[in-house]
Amino acid sequence: MKSLSPRTVLLSAAAAALLVVAVALFLQHVKDMLPCPMCVIQRYLFLAVAIGCLVGAFGRKPKIGAGIGLAAAIGGLGVVAKHLYVLANPGFSCGIDPMTTTLNKIPTATYLPWLFEAEGLCDKAEMFAGLSVPQWSAVWFAILAATMIWVLARRQA
Repeated sequence: MKSLSPRTVLLSAAAAALLVVAVALFLQHVKDMLPCPMCVIQRYLFLAVAIGCLVGAFGRKPKIGAGIGLAAAIGGLGVVAKHLYVLANPGFSCGIDPMTTTLNKIPTATYLPWLFEAEGLCDKAEMFAGLSVPQWSAVWFAILAATMIWVLARRQA
């Protein structure tokens, strides 16, 4: 049985990270679930995972891309942990605060508001397919981090 190449794994991980962002856009624009500041930061980090994976898949050194992807996935797990803490502690919210204002003024949010503008409240996460949106993010960041660790730990063939 032939084992998976790092390139194949990185391309699959990039596709998964982009699919997560596509689902977030579906939930926002079709299901009217407004993203909060932490949701938007998670989008940036999923895109960073995808970019790292693509750099690794098409570059000469897949481990560099996997390292970028792993750093982004770990950052995502940190943001998700904070988001889940907010959800578990009613009354503690990121709400409409300086983070929202700052996030909405950076160039990506200004030029692509449909993708990066924060409008919702962090303590109002909605359910999707049995889990809250941040719980789904945690699952996917963990899967992507484990995938990047696999690529980094694998010996070059």
